[in-house]
Amino acid sequence: MSHEQINQHLSNWTERESTAEAMIPLIGRLYRKNNVVTSVYGRAIINQSVIDIIRAHRFVRQVEDSELSVHDTMPILEAMDKLDLGRAHVDIGKLAVKFKEEGGDLTEFLKREIGPVVGQYAAQSEADANNETKDVVLYGFGRIGRLLARILIEKAGGGNNLRLRAIVVRQGGADNDLEKRASLLRRDSVHGPFDGTITVDEENSALVANGNFIKVIYSDGPDKVDYTEYGINNAIVIDNTGKWRDEAGLGLHLKSKGVSRVILTAPGKGDIKNIVYGINNGDITEDDKILSAASCTTNAITPVLKAIHDEYVIEDGHVETVHSYTNDQNLIDNYHKGSRRGRSAPLNMVITETGAAKAVAKALPELKGKLSGNAIRVPTPNVSMAILNLNLEKDVTTEGVNDYLRDMALHSELQKQIDFVNSPEVVSTDFVGSRHAGIVDAQATIANGKRAILYVWYDNEFGYSAQVIRCVNQMAGVEYPIFPKRARD
Repeated sequence: MSHEQINQHLSNWTERESTAEAMIPLIGRLYRKNNVVTSVYGRAIINQSVIDIIRAHRFVRQVEDSELSVHDTMPILEAMDKLDLGRAHVDIGKLAVKFKEEGGDLTEFLKREIGPVVGQYAAQSEADANNETKDVVLYGFGRIGRLLARILIEKAGGGNNLRLRAIVVRQGGADNDLEKRASLLRRDSVHGPFDGTITVDEENSALVANGNFIKVIYSDGPDKVDYTEYGINNAIVIDNTGKWRDEAGLGLHLKSKGVSRVILTAPGKGDIKNIVYGINNGDITEDDKILSAASCTTNAITPVLKAIHDEYVIEDGHVETVHSYTNDQNLIDNYHKGSRRGRSAPLNMVITETGAAKAVAKALPELKGKLSGNAIRVPTPNVSMAILNLNLEKDVTTEGVNDYLRDMALHSELQKQIDFVNSPEVVSTDFVGSRHAGIVDAQATIANGKRAILYVWYDNEFGYSAQVIRCVNQMAGVEYPIFPKRARD
């Protein structure tokens, strides 16, 4: 290779960096002014670094026949910035690929593809100004609670979104309780540092995170808080303690002034609707005061199961989850009321039960009685896998199943729930921070005759938290149209 060719590689990289740098203010303005969330093939590019933006474009080579460059998406952003858009999720990567195929006038192309939100900024702003504040309260501040807080804080700058107003916890007993809770939000051994700044306001018992004033309320019961005292009204409470899971227990929240609705971050019992966003969130009505966001595993497997059932029809099957250990297990051998869970979690693989397979039927009734399930807890702190061993009505091939699931991940209404990876080198840590409910590992797929075995990764903390927030958005009436509707006919 000549010296000139070697230098050309660096020159090309520098040009991509420069273009990505120029994209950042456009991405930020579209988000903070128009409430437009931009992504590249499902990878969000808001508040991302230059390298992260380039990496998001690089990912496209795994799922398309050709690569995508920032030089392809930059004109899309520039044109969108001039269209006075209303609130939306817009995948500029898919738009760029489609535009390269179709050609023509870019502005006219965008008016066809995202027409419903073109010129809607003023109308959307007026509607937002007339809406009530979407107050959110986190009841509990454990693993899921802190990740929910990160997502809510991150999204607070994009207009009339959900607003985290308070966190309710039990008194920790330490003199520096607030600082300890701030530190847990600020630093995370799995998910890394908080992206921003956090200040402790001892005088007002609050945390100020990226400008968000979050009241910390100490209480020993869900019915013992008057939220209106803190200016919180019509709030949605996200109970992430898991302590109350039936209507009687969760209904205690509704006895507190300022609360309008409650959602549980665990499977609900009794007649509580278990919602897997993307599957049965259409069942949510204004009359539903108490809802459940089901479990992380149910959220991970149900979208993939629906996709497979719609195309091939599932006759029966078995779901085996290989799940990271959780706070419910013991660090060292000690008494535990559950079978085997008393044995040291960091030292053992632990066979335990899971209700996820049966819980699928609550969101997808057509699979009732068709699935069995079990779980193995393993010595990793986060990211789990579900192995779906399915007997089907139709003949399948590995290539056919993978092509179908790839298309579902990229172009269907389940694109926020199903992700797709086709690399022979990925391992569990590669999916830390994934906001999809589950990620199909194409390299591991086995399909032949009327049988398919699918391997689905999922960040059982972050991916699940993203699903919860999607449910809360719908409960609050904050929903985004997604574009393009379909990248290909």
